Amino acid sequence: MKAFKTHKGIVAPLDLANVDTDMIIPKQFLKAINRTGFGPYLFDEMRYEDEGWYGKDCSKRPLKKDFPLNQPRYQGTSILLARENFGCGSSREHAPWALDDYGIRVIIAPSYADIFYNNCFKNGMLPIILDKELVSGLFAEVAAQEGYELDVDLENQAITTPSGRVIPFELDSFRKHCLLEGLDEIGLTLQSVDKIRAFEVGHRQRQPWMFDAVR
Repeated sequence: MKAFKTHKGIVAPLDLANVDTDMIIPKQFLKAINRTGFGPYLFDEMRYEDEGWYGKDCSKRPLKKDFPLNQPRYQGTSILLARENFGCGSSREHAPWALDDYGIRVIIAPSYADIFYNNCFKNGMLPIILDKELVSGLFAEVAAQEGYELDVDLENQAITTPSGRVIPFELDSFRKHCLLEGLDEIGLTLQSVDKIRAFEVGHRQRQPWMFDAVR
């Protein structure tokens, strides 16, 4: 998993509450499970005029010009600004896969669905929770300034705006450690690989009958 320490990027606003995982990546894309290649289909039904499916060439698909990610000023965005209850609905991990594959490293919202929130950390993304009024203020600043960027410092748990204003955010220490070190659940387990091997050897010695060939 990619480690996360600091990130500076263009912010794109998605001014909608209760954006569910089917909006993030529609159900027809769930047939694929290879974790990559979902970026072109992120927010598929909101981005494109036609119907999409996994493997479809998106380079010539008709775009909905009013959708933020289709607008020139938000090209290259890597920080998504959203409203409350982002990522609600089903628990599909394809949603953070699509965001990550598109290039999103940070999401800022007042609240998230629990499973989506946890899945973001497992995929190396940082979902930040800020007060609703603070988020509304950021929406106003993004709208007023083209190329609006935020500087996110995970170690110090701080966001710096273009004006130099510093906005602190909260994050539990375990999730912070995992992101800083680039550790998903498999990575955490592999940190104890020597202890696991020692246990397996001891287990075989203590209970050898469990490992006899079945006759």
